[in-house]
Amino acid sequence: MMFKSIIVANRGEIACRIIRTCKEMGIRSIAVYSEADRNALFVQMADDALCIGPAEARLSYLNTEAILNAARESGAEALHPGYGFLSENAEFAAACMGAGITFIGPDSEAIRLMGSKIEAKKIARLAGVSVVPGYDGEDQSPGTLATEAAKITPPLIIKASAGGGGRGMRRVDQQGDFLTALQSAQKEALAAFGSDAVLLEKYIERPRHIEVQVLCDSHGTVLHLHERDCSVQRNHQKVIEEAPAPDLDPATRQRLTDSALKLAKAINYTSAGTVEFILDRDSGEIYFLEMNTRLQVEHPVTEMITGIDLVEQQIRIASGEALAMTQEQIEVRGWAIEARVAAEDPAQGYMPQTGTISVYEPPSGPGVRCDSGVTRGSSITPWYDSMITKVIGFGADREEARRTLLSALDDYRLGGVGHNLAFLYDITDHPTFGDADIDTTFLDRAFPDGWSAGEDMISLRQKAVAAWLSHRPVSPSPWQTLGSWRLTAQQTSDAGYVYVRENDEAPVEVQIAHHGDTSDVRILSDGQIFVTAGRARNHVFEILLPEQVLLADRKPTSNPDDPGIRAPMPGLISEIRMEPGDQVHAGDTVVVLEAMKLMQNLAAPVSGTVTAVHCDAGETVNGHDLLVDITPDLTETES
Repeated sequence: MMFKSIIVANRGEIACRIIRTCKEMGIRSIAVYSEADRNALFVQMADDALCIGPAEARLSYLNTEAILNAARESGAEALHPGYGFLSENAEFAAACMGAGITFIGPDSEAIRLMGSKIEAKKIARLAGVSVVPGYDGEDQSPGTLATEAAKITPPLIIKASAGGGGRGMRRVDQQGDFLTALQSAQKEALAAFGSDAVLLEKYIERPRHIEVQVLCDSHGTVLHLHERDCSVQRNHQKVIEEAPAPDLDPATRQRLTDSALKLAKAINYTSAGTVEFILDRDSGEIYFLEMNTRLQVEHPVTEMITGIDLVEQQIRIASGEALAMTQEQIEVRGWAIEARVAAEDPAQGYMPQTGTISVYEPPSGPGVRCDSGVTRGSSITPWYDSMITKVIGFGADREEARRTLLSALDDYRLGGVGHNLAFLYDITDHPTFGDADIDTTFLDRAFPDGWSAGEDMISLRQKAVAAWLSHRPVSPSPWQTLGSWRLTAQQTSDAGYVYVRENDEAPVEVQIAHHGDTSDVRILSDGQIFVTAGRARNHVFEILLPEQVLLADRKPTSNPDDPGIRAPMPGLISEIRMEPGDQVHAGDTVVVLEAMKLMQNLAAPVSGTVTAVHCDAGETVNGHDLLVDITPDLTETES
């Protein structure tokens, strides 16, 4: 019997996505939210909502007891975990079933088996699925691991058995570096996943990351919904995904889907799941990577080419229904490419950005789909993943889908928080991407010197101030005389000045002279200025008078006279690599901070001696908190 109510144990975009399907199926949706998400879009969309704790995920979205209490209180019959958080936690799935709440996903045993990369590789081998050469044995002693590493032709890679997303992962190019890399990987894995178990694999130099979507019911039907290519990645995290995968011959495609079905059958899998593979571009070999026992972020591209709602199918399978389709009926129609719009700065090591969205005009039109969890006024906080929206372009073939996505990214208007729209546009527009010459090295090949926005920020600030001047208040500030102005990059002694700030950056002084053109800008209702620079590049600026800057109680983002290390934003201390008395060189990583699900290496600004550490691993810190004191070397100070 179909559920009457479902509690959604997640947040943001995926919570909105699940709630929309619940509404279409006539099912009552119940949201759970942290105090930081009280006014979030998914909370507003749900039929009911309950607060489950503070902003910190471990006290709310990772709090099993709080979520189950909310489920009982709301009378929910089933629970959908979305992706991330507790979606692949076997103990949580078992606890749901123990509480009489149906877990919309596979059973806890399947989650447990695939949750360990070591166990998953063993099962894959027994099922006749090829795995990457390496070591995944139970003996985790450094000596045994070093011996096994010596058997693998370098380079090799160390992977955390219990995790993903690049954490607990280290590449080793020379055997002499192995033990140092192992210690670092195990330490990070233990902090992130509670287990320091690792496996060793031969490093594939030019891999494509291809995955197969499977759908299995409790009546023995095991189907695949074809494949996706997720090779465009940064820091082992996906950026662009597409379906189907380009440039696959029929035999390779058949091997991929057959292998995925073999593995799903081997563990009696139910629900939607994804079997991920590595395709070696040099040898053509296919190797099993892992199985994600949940819905994937990139599931919309599969939905677009098959016409199948994966969330609906998950719900129907969990309610006991049999799949109402055969393998022959699941056809590929067209092409879909997805880009992940995130609050991050790709030009600065993908540094997460926070703020309040002041402009939000997502693209629309034929072939465009936007899965989003935000709207105008939404807050992007440091507590959770930085993803804002998934933009999908659909077309009859890959080139049409690519052009649709390019147009959608260019039409997207987003401001108030830093974002990666221009970066996504430049990837999609790159000739190498257009030729489908993609693997996990794509970004390094496409942008060998790193990606940069390539914008004239002086000009953009000038346009913003020009627009502000043309709409200035009747009573001008006594700090400046406003007449007819032109904005120039040169400083003039008789010109007035204002300060310009984008998002939450430090204000930048702009000199004012007689002005002319103010095109490509518009004043927002709150007085901020929106500037369009073309090719998915848009900015929102705030204009401040000098007295506003002088009177503002703002902490500086950096201080060259302060050699200590401060937290760039609120987050969780993942690792501390130095102790008081240790010598440190400028650029050495001293603290690893986890914020917005990313690991940030905080480096020493100068060479010297660590004199004090003001934080502990596992501690939550605020933005600008002093974490480490460093006494500079006298030779460096004097030079």
